Amino acid sequence: MTTSGGARLLRKPGQGERATFLELFFDLVFIFALTRISDRLVTDITTERRVVLTEAGKTLLILLAFWLVWFVTALITDLYDPEQTRIQLLIVATMLASLAMAVAVPGAFAARGLLFAGAYVAIHIGRGLFLVPALRGHPAQRRAAWVLFWFAVSAVPWIGGALFPAGVARGVLWTLAIMLDYAAQVFRLPAPRLGRPSLEQFPIVAEHLSERYRQFFIIALGELILVIGITFSSNELSASRAAAFVTAFATTGLLWRIYLYRAGELLPAVIAGARQPSRLAQWVSMAHLLMVIGIVAISAGFELVIRHPLGHTDAAWAAVILGGPALYLVGRGLFEYGLFGRVSRSRLIGAVALVAWAVVAVHTPPLTVAVAAVVVLLGVSIADAVRTRARPPEMPAR
Repeated sequence: MTTSGGARLLRKPGQGERATFLELFFDLVFIFALTRISDRLVTDITTERRVVLTEAGKTLLILLAFWLVWFVTALITDLYDPEQTRIQLLIVATMLASLAMAVAVPGAFAARGLLFAGAYVAIHIGRGLFLVPALRGHPAQRRAAWVLFWFAVSAVPWIGGALFPAGVARGVLWTLAIMLDYAAQVFRLPAPRLGRPSLEQFPIVAEHLSERYRQFFIIALGELILVIGITFSSNELSASRAAAFVTAFATTGLLWRIYLYRAGELLPAVIAGARQPSRLAQWVSMAHLLMVIGIVAISAGFELVIRHPLGHTDAAWAAVILGGPALYLVGRGLFEYGLFGRVSRSRLIGAVALVAWAVVAVHTPPLTVAVAAVVVLLGVSIADAVRTRARPPEMPAR
């Protein structure tokens, strides 16, 4: 039987599965981070007119980096005992470095590149340098060493890109770095002398990890509420802006309702009963990532709609106002597929309708475009309600 000190760091059978207050405290940083990312996206589509796709791609890369920090931290509190002082200190240190990353977001591809990349690398390398020796003598050390190896590999292009002057080289190196990070996690790439970890080496506490996913979804909605509230309060009051404000609030409520319907409610039970809980958790993670990207785009879109409700809608504005809800529905469809093995037609039809509307959206004011998106989301929500009344509760796929 293992008696190493590292065993004390692991979660114990029967230990409470609810998220701790420290984890909720940790999440506060990500409300701030998402607002910085949303603001950056607004800048991308309003001032960087010639390279809007390139700039939006940089903002997406930043969001992917933050998601990976949050996701790996959620796994840490899923695998290890969050009541252990050493694990708590690790979470607090991650929180501080994440805040530094968030502060650097506006200038990540300019003067603050080293701060952003340095904080990101410090989170992942520092975590590994703590866990690997702490788990000495325990089988979990091999898993921690594998994680450390791949983050150490990606640290080279992260720091190398930050040392280059702002430009193409930084973007290329950071794209390579984030691709390495995601490929290692998703495909469990083999490492020298460590091999390729099995899914069984990443046991899942279903209730805890499900709660963390739902909490991050609420964080994203909280960022949306924060942005629409600040934008409305900082602009001159008018009937059109008030209508945009109400439309934004209605959108937030519909996003919550569509998420919650069945899949959101059943997530813990489905993960717990899955044949491969770790694989399902990975699928659910990617679905949530797409939904969060959609919500960030919606947030940026409503900042524009509230500022200029009756202005001109150019193609980039239409892309975020309509593309955000469409991407959200795609992510929600993938979430549903992971749990039930099928996707509701209403989500597919809604996503297609939003994309189709984008073709003519440039001929209508931003407020009209946003109202059209609300109508589509309302239709999806009504379809969910009709489905509930017409059929018995659906059982998840196993």
